[in-house]
Amino acid sequence: MSDSQSKHIAKSLVPEYIRELQVYQAGKPIDELAREKGLTRISKLASNENPLGPSPFAIKEMTGGLWELHRYPDMHAYKLKTSLSKLYNLKKENIILGNGSEGIMAYISRAFISPGDEVLTSENTFIGFYILSRSVGAKLKTVPLTKDYRFDVKALAENISEKTKVIYIANPNNPTGTYITKDEFDSLMAHVPKHVLVVLDEAYFEFANHCSDYPDSMDYRYDNVLTLRTFSKAYGLSGIRVGYGFGNEHLISNLTKVKLPFEPNLIAQLGACGALHDTPHLERTLKNNQELYEKTFKYLESKNFKPIPSITNFITLKTGSEEASNEMFRLLLDEGVIIRQLKANEMPDFVRISIGTKEEMDHFFEAMEKVIPEYDKKHGRAE
Repeated sequence: MSDSQSKHIAKSLVPEYIRELQVYQAGKPIDELAREKGLTRISKLASNENPLGPSPFAIKEMTGGLWELHRYPDMHAYKLKTSLSKLYNLKKENIILGNGSEGIMAYISRAFISPGDEVLTSENTFIGFYILSRSVGAKLKTVPLTKDYRFDVKALAENISEKTKVIYIANPNNPTGTYITKDEFDSLMAHVPKHVLVVLDEAYFEFANHCSDYPDSMDYRYDNVLTLRTFSKAYGLSGIRVGYGFGNEHLISNLTKVKLPFEPNLIAQLGACGALHDTPHLERTLKNNQELYEKTFKYLESKNFKPIPSITNFITLKTGSEEASNEMFRLLLDEGVIIRQLKANEMPDFVRISIGTKEEMDHFFEAMEKVIPEYDKKHGRAE
């Protein structure tokens, strides 16, 4: 069969809204850079991972489960749901689990969104939800961020229509690291009809919860709000993909209907249970992040960049042009430092830097000292 015939068959089988999707682009893997450049010192500051790694408790639990890999996981994840229900004072019926928070976003798309439904959100936010909502034929409606790179709750409220089915809010937002306040959240919810679902993506909740005006969704009990959280960030379990969500039991029961029966897998459930019981590891993670975030933010300012103030484990800064972003990415890559370009987030004139270990951030500072002269010369930055 010729390539043109294969393309024709695929076109006839695949709906137009699927054909138009863009594949999600992850951060550059360490192994790939090592192969390309022959480097031995590499610092990956691209994917907002926990640089301290997983909790030893999580590793112990996962290792112990290896002898049970011939068994299917507990479909109801009793142990993990019990731990989460105790931690957040919820019934197990209020909890949904998935392969990362993106897994639960996929359930939401299947359960609640039909072709032609309108999903309302912001520009320059997590593109995973864009992809998943479009994959079921939803029409995406976006409003710009505010001048200080935050979700514009007033604009969201003004753009709610009869067609709006879901409102998606990443709080804190990825990739800007900004957040909406309690007052802003209350103001928005006063305008949201009860039949419109609000998805609160709180993937960076643990980093944000120290802010007194941050609206922890556990302080609210809206029937039309679903909260999403993850073990991928602060808990350091990105590699096993465990996400969890909270909502009223009627929403959760319908999500369960479209959920694959054995997600998350056995090892993921065990790792998440172990991580939840290691509070000191979480505290070390937050302490490391706060100290190195402050140091990195001040460094970038001292070099005449304009980083966006963030309450997460990453910093986004404006370069001024897509060419400048590409140049910074390339120059740092040559030094073994991986950062994130943001063209996929429709922010081509920005880059994002994750907070790593002290050694990784020292590597970043050293690399920046080497590349800034060439970068400044090419892009005409003032000293």
